[in-house]
Amino acid sequence: MRELNIEQQPELVEKVISIDRVTKVTKGGKKFSFRALVVVGDAKGRIGFALGKANEVAGAIRKALTKAKRELFRVPLEGSTIAHEIIGEFGAAKVLLKPASEGTGVIAAGPVRAICDAAGIKDILTKCLKSNNPVNVIKATVQGLKNLKVVENEKEDTQK
Repeated sequence: MRELNIEQQPELVEKVISIDRVTKVTKGGKKFSFRALVVVGDAKGRIGFALGKANEVAGAIRKALTKAKRELFRVPLEGSTIAHEIIGEFGAAKVLLKPASEGTGVIAAGPVRAICDAAGIKDILTKCLKSNNPVNVIKATVQGLKNLKVVENEKEDTQK
């Protein structure tokens, strides 16, 4: 069994997107707990996100952070933006991601902005379509970033 040492990963950016109080109704009454949605990234193209649940806010954030650090993946960047336009979909949420020219900045709403900052994307245009649910918007954004194609350099192809 492979043991993952989370502490070895250098300077990760950690952002808490939302904290919600959730309720389970039982025969004896309502049982309250907290849910935290967290994004983690190294600002060099690696990001991960996770949901954590616990009886206290701090516990939910801690659980979400450790899970997000375990599920990091690489986003193919092209300079300070993405390679091409793509639409990510999850449930009813759709997120349009468009590359932008140098100096444009991150034009995005809350959850998408957190993902772009954590991934190190400096110039991008985004639009959330249909749903504004933060969990589904993050999952749609991640799905879009995972489906980005890596563009080979034309200069390298001509030299071969």
